[in-house]
Amino acid sequence: MAEIAPEQGMVALKLSNYRDWQPGLDRVKVDAPSLYVLAPLDAHWSLEGSAVNDAVSGASPRFHSAVSGASKMDDSRTAGDLKLTHYAERQAWSVGVASSGEHDYRSNTLSGEWRVASEDNNRTWNLGLAYSDDAIGSTNDPTLDEHRRTWQFAAGVTQAWSPVDLVQLNLGASIGRGHFSDPYKFPDARPREREQYTALLRWNHHVEALQATLRTSWRLYDDSYGVRAHTLDAAWVQPVAPGWTLTPMLRYTTQRAARFYYDPVYDPVLGAPFPPGFGNRPYYSADQRLSAFGAATAGLRVDWAIDSQWKLDLAYERYEQRAAWRVGGDGSPGLAPFSARWWQLGVSRSF
Repeated sequence: MAEIAPEQGMVALKLSNYRDWQPGLDRVKVDAPSLYVLAPLDAHWSLEGSAVNDAVSGASPRFHSAVSGASKMDDSRTAGDLKLTHYAERQAWSVGVASSGEHDYRSNTLSGEWRVASEDNNRTWNLGLAYSDDAIGSTNDPTLDEHRRTWQFAAGVTQAWSPVDLVQLNLGASIGRGHFSDPYKFPDARPREREQYTALLRWNHHVEALQATLRTSWRLYDDSYGVRAHTLDAAWVQPVAPGWTLTPMLRYTTQRAARFYYDPVYDPVLGAPFPPGFGNRPYYSADQRLSAFGAATAGLRVDWAIDSQWKLDLAYERYEQRAAWRVGGDGSPGLAPFSARWWQLGVSRSF
C-alpha cells in the first residue's frame, strides 16, 4: 500500500508485569503501566507519543547473580517520547524525542527516520539516525557523576516477494563513548567505548488455506566487548473466530561471553568477588548478562477485536536461561539457572 497518513487516531493502555528468579532467590519485579496516543493532524501529518512508569522492586543481584538479604531495592523510572511524521508521495520522514529518568540515571534522545517506496510499492527502504545523552549516578556512590553519549544508525529494505511473502533486512550500528561500568556490581570495570552491530532478517509467509501467517526472524548481534549472539524467532498468527486471534511464539538465543567476563573462580588471595589476578587486569565483570549461555522463550498472545473501535490483547511469555544450552561452544560454568516471566494486558480504542 502507498505511504499515507493514518486516517484514524488511537489511544492504547498497557499494563505489564515482569518477574525473574533463580533457585531459592526471588530477584526483580517490575510493574509498568504505559499509554500510547496516535493523532492524525491532516492528510500529510501525524503525531504520536507514549509514556511509561516502571516500578521496580526486589533483591538486587550482585556478582554472578548472588543476592544478599540486605540488597533490597525500590526504584521508579518515568519515560516518554514524541514523534512527528510527514507523509508525501511514496515516502515519509519523522523526527522524534525521548526522555527517561530515575533517581540515578537520566537519558535524552533525538532521532530521525526516512522511508521511501518504489513506484509499485513492492519495496521500501528506510534510514534512521539517533543520538542519546545519558547521565549516570549511583545510590552507593553519591560522588559518581558520569555520562555516556551514543550515536545509533539503522538502514533496511522491505520487499513484497510474492502475494503471500514479505521479507525484510535491517542493519544497525551503535557507537557509544563514556561510562559503561555497572555502579551496582563490584568489582566491575568496562571499556569506555562500545560498538554494537546488528543484522536482522525477517520473513512473513501467509498461509491462505488457514488464513494464518508465519512470522520468522534471525538476528545477529556483535560488539566490541567480544559478545556475539544469534537469535531465532518464530510466531504463528491464527484467527480462530470472528474478532479473535491466537499467536503462539518461540524464541532461542545463543551467546558468546565478553572478553573480560570472568567465571565464578576468584583470586586465591583476595577471594570473592575479585577475579584471578585482580589489579593486573584493566577490565573485568561478573555480570551474568555478559556470560556465555543459551536461552529459550515460549509465549502466547490473544487478541480480541470487540468492534471496529475497541480491541483487547493479553500476552504471556516465559524465559529460561542455561549455560549448557549454548550452541556453538561451551557456556560459562558455575552459573545458576535463570528464569523470568512477563505478561501484558492491553486495551485500545480508535477514533
